[in-house]
Amino acid sequence: MLDITSLNNLLAHPKKIVFTTHHKPDGDAMGSSVGLYNYLIQQGHHTTVITPTDYPDFLSWMPGNAEVIIYTEKTAQSAALIADADIIFCLDFNNLSRINEMGELVRAAKAYKIMIDHHLEPEDFDDFRHWDINACAAAQLVYSFIVDVLDNKKLVNKDVATCLYTGIMTDSASFRLPNTTSAVHRVVADLIDAGAVNWRIHELVYNSASENRLRFLGHCLSNCLEVLPEFNTAIITVNKHDLEKYDVNTGDTEGIVNYALSIASIRLAAFIVERSDKVKLSLRSKGDFPANEICKLYFSGGGHRNAAGGVSSAPLQEVVNQLKLILPEYKKLLIQ
Repeated sequence: MLDITSLNNLLAHPKKIVFTTHHKPDGDAMGSSVGLYNYLIQQGHHTTVITPTDYPDFLSWMPGNAEVIIYTEKTAQSAALIADADIIFCLDFNNLSRINEMGELVRAAKAYKIMIDHHLEPEDFDDFRHWDINACAAAQLVYSFIVDVLDNKKLVNKDVATCLYTGIMTDSASFRLPNTTSAVHRVVADLIDAGAVNWRIHELVYNSASENRLRFLGHCLSNCLEVLPEFNTAIITVNKHDLEKYDVNTGDTEGIVNYALSIASIRLAAFIVERSDKVKLSLRSKGDFPANEICKLYFSGGGHRNAAGGVSSAPLQEVVNQLKLILPEYKKLLIQ
């Protein structure tokens, strides 16, 4: 394992560095990755961000995005960069299975692996770990990595600040989740002082939907929403036909589960979607209800207490029925 002194010595001279994050990256995953990228290029490192899969168009404006490599589109080049790297930063994930086929390439690489993450139960594959489950976003931890671990706040420029603000904003649901502490707001204030234009970032992320996405959202709320008042639960179920009809692209389903959770009495919301290979679930909850426990125990997933995900190889309706059968076990928590 590296200690802080060894890490600082390692980064004191230009290195070949790869940054990667979980598949289907969200705002925190991309904000963390290109944020740290923009920090380290200032020190002369040879840096590359490689994502396991594509990611939403509404994140493509971030500084450094033009240099990002998508593994599924440039597999050979990605594999060569990983094999040749001196350092690999693993951002917003803590298990190599979260980066699909890239996982074994990273595991086999001779590079030092540095994990920056806030999810439960990290896998022991890293050489240095900056990890805190109480952080609201990996981007918050990237900021503290730069400022506290590397003691280099002066290099948090506008590009770095813009990316990290995006990560914190998106993973905190626009600063609405319980882990958005006063410390988070102080970090955000520093990022705004460094050049992050908060209102503009919000516009680019949240007010850039396609017409198809808006119509798809309307369809989900009008035709796919089921409310179970006896369990204070709401479920949105989407099949493959819906995805095809509305030409749903990567990122178009993001955040839809929160509309179900916004119903006044609801404590648990589920968005269940039939993909080409699996059924995927996104759960959101209020208060102390353990959405992550349901995903971990029943749907091969996990996450945070109030935001978690899982998968199933069963048919769509079976997955929906399975979730409904689980709810009586949690009734006392749901009807508080």
